[in-house]
Amino acid sequence: MNTTRPCGCKGHRSCLECEKTYKISPQNDDILNSNLKKFVYCPYCNLCYENSDPESYKNHPNHQTDLFKFDGIYIQLNFLTDREHDELIKGIDSMPWDASQSGRRKQNFGPKCNFKQRKLRLGDFNGFPEFTKVVQEKFKTLAILENFQTIEQCSLEYDPFRGASIEPHVDDCWIWGERIVTVNLLSDSVLTLTPNRHPNRYNLDLVPTYPKVIQSDGVDEIRNGIILVPMPNKSLIVMYGRARYDYEHRILRDDIQKRRVCLAYREFTPMYLSGGESEEEGKIVTKKALQFFQCKFSQ
Repeated sequence: MNTTRPCGCKGHRSCLECEKTYKISPQNDDILNSNLKKFVYCPYCNLCYENSDPESYKNHPNHQTDLFKFDGIYIQLNFLTDREHDELIKGIDSMPWDASQSGRRKQNFGPKCNFKQRKLRLGDFNGFPEFTKVVQEKFKTLAILENFQTIEQCSLEYDPFRGASIEPHVDDCWIWGERIVTVNLLSDSVLTLTPNRHPNRYNLDLVPTYPKVIQSDGVDEIRNGIILVPMPNKSLIVMYGRARYDYEHRILRDDIQKRRVCLAYREFTPMYLSGGESEEEGKIVTKKALQFFQCKFSQ
């Protein structure tokens, strides 16, 4: 079905509601059933080990297998305090949700982007809710997020009763910069990374023209595997480098056992920053992105 359904799904995307109503069969991804080895990223070691159980990282340091370097993942456990977490959820749930695809709901704060035509417009973007300011302030305490200026902030809700998930993708590379940041709320989950089979999508052709933001040592010992990245509640995940560009990332329906909310943050690519070819456009949006607006919850 190519039309948008009442639940928000369209095309090949589906949730439990539209699968039941329209008798849609959820798509299977052959790569998950392939012979590719599975590795778990340990947030304590900052290394991977061969295993198919993402919960196994809790056995650290007793992984009982070889450890491998993998480029492009940073995890900050307990990034939020209990109070910060609860205040964020209270604020997020005080604002209206919009239906999204694959059983999700969303709250978007950022400019309007046409990824295919590479066109940007301000739209009604007027900054971010005041109650979320604490998150961006805490970014400043992390070296990996030095000079990170949020341009888009998106709240996403995953509910197991709707069969929520997100399909494999690479975040657009024309507008969104190298660092993709996620703050996980309410429950644990897993980010699944699979080798990108669509190198001509996502405006990836622009990436070689950008200077690297994160300078890694270039050592990566996993060439072709599935990476399971734990996302514990209250943690922060930064995806960059090879994990950002060479892999598609997804969240599987089976990995949503309880209601999960996340805050996703994106920055501009160099073309919209100082010295870039679209610097003036970038200035207009960035000026708005420095603002935080009061809402009913935060008054």
